[in-house]
Formats: sequence, structure tokens, C-alpha cells
Amino acid sequence: MNFDLSPDQEALRDGIRSLCEGRFPMKRVRNGFDHEMFGELADAGVFSLRADGFGAADAAVVFEELGRAIVPGPLVWSYLAHSHVDGVVGGLEVAGREPTWLVEHYEHLDSLVVVDDDAVLVVAQRAIEPAAPIERPLDPLTPVHRVDGLPAGEQIGDRELVASWRREGAVVSGAFLIGIAQGAAELAVAYAKERRQFDRPIGSFQAVKHLLADMVVRAEVARSAVHAAACTLDDLELGDVERAVAGAKLLAGEAAVANGKTCIQVHGGMGFTWEVDAHLFLKRAWLLDTVFGAADHHADAVAKMLPQS
Repeated sequence: MNFDLSPDQEALRDGIRSLCEGRFPMKRVRNGFDHEMFGELADAGVFSLRADGFGAADAAVVFEELGRAIVPGPLVWSYLAHSHVDGVVGGLEVAGREPTWLVEHYEHLDSLVVVDDDAVLVVAQRAIEPAAPIERPLDPLTPVHRVDGLPAGEQIGDRELVASWRREGAVVSGAFLIGIAQGAAELAVAYAKERRQFDRPIGSFQAVKHLLADMVVRAEVARSAVHAAACTLDDLELGDVERAVAGAKLLAGEAAVANGKTCIQVHGGMGFTWEVDAHLFLKRAWLLDTVFGAADHHADAVAKMLPQS
């Protein structure tokens, strides 16, 4: 499989990267998600990629760049639901009728899609009554509200749509995660070049070089897996799509979390401070590693697909 981007994909990547650098610098990202940000992304075609004729491989390119800039918001859910639900769409994966749910970005949602094993349901935001906001969510750029009970909602899809969303959601989330892994590596490299100890940049020390090299390798290995899974989604004859998706999400989550931790390590004591952006990459990685199948789920799925001796 050829992992080189096509000229069109390179142009798509460069366009989204330019958008992120111009419209979503870290100062704005730290202010969190809002409707204006959603409108700018929608105008750029981020959520309508499928409707505009792009494939999963193209979407992976786009979401990798969004992850590199850690752009906040319910981006993957709004992308998946674009042709089904209008406006800002959040999502909730459920395994049963629990008494309490955690809903992300509640105050900015127009609708919430609820996905279980049998159907996809949509619930209007105004019909949801939040119990209380979580005072200190894991990711400070992803506000969370506790919700006691959900309305029944309107069914917009069956098991087939559930399976499709879970596969593509895992791949697109994986693309965002490899963007996080890449962004964390770039942040660490930049700091290692400017931070000096013993009259030398710390990036010249062998131990730091190894840390940075490992970050780059992890990101590239995960990128190959995610792009392979995306290509398999576009052409099911390329291989086992379930195995490709599970492996991609697993590797992407591991790369993003490990690179987030290493980025903090390279920054030393500064890395633990609020002012340094390193912690934002790690916290978003922790969060996204749990959606559309956590690491254990995908590791078990891959293990079951391995040939038995």
C-alpha cells in the first residue's frame, strides 16, 4: 500500500494546516469551542467532507491537522452526523440505560446523537436537562455536564449505521490522535532546541535525542496504521477492515498518550505548569483514547483476529 499523499490530499492538508495556523492559534484554542469556531470549520468543509465527495482517507488527512492544532469541540460527531443532523452535534456511546450520563460541550450543542448496539438516536439539546457541570473535567478544553436521564429521542439509523459510525469514528478519532502525537513531538523538539543547559541546547544531549526520536517514530507508525485503515474503509477489498480499524485506533491512542507524556518530560519542571501547552496535548489524548473503543477493547479485538496456533 502506498502511503504517500496524492497531490489533492497534499493541497487539502496544506489548506487545513493554513486554516489552523491562521484561525486557531493556541491562544484561541485555549479559550475553548464556540459557535463561531464551528462556523469557520463548517465553511472550510470539515464536516461535509463525505457529502462533498471525499473519502475516509481524505478525512484522515483533515483530522490529523486538526489534532496537530488540538482544535476543541465535538468535531468527530459533527462530521459523522453531517448528512443526518444539522448544526453542532455531540455524541454519546451507551451500553445500557444508566441513570447518569456525561455529555461533552453541552452548552454549545444543537443536538445529541446517542449510539447503542441497535440504533442511532437523536435528541434535541433543549430536551436535555443537565444536572450540573463537572467542575474540573479531564481535558480543560472539553467541558462536561452530568445528565440524569435522557429523552427517548428519534431514531435516525439502525445497526448498519451504528457499525459504520463506529468504524469511521475510530479512524477519524485515530487521525486526530496522530495529529496530537505529531503536535506534541513538534512542541518538544522546539523546546529542546531553545532550552539550554551547560551552555548547550538540551536537544544536543543523547538522552533527549532518544526521547525525541522515539516520539517521531511512534507518530509515523501510528500514521501508517490510521491511513491504511482509512484506505481500507474506502476500498473494503484491501483487507480486513475490522482488524485495520482496531489496530489503527490502538496504535494512535498509544502514540498520542506516550508522546504527550514525553513532551512534558522534555519540558522538565516547566512541563507541569498550566502556561506550557504540553499538558493540553496529553489530556486530549487521554480523552480521545477512550472514544469509539478504548485501548483494551481494540487490543482484545486485534488479539481475537490473530491466527491461532
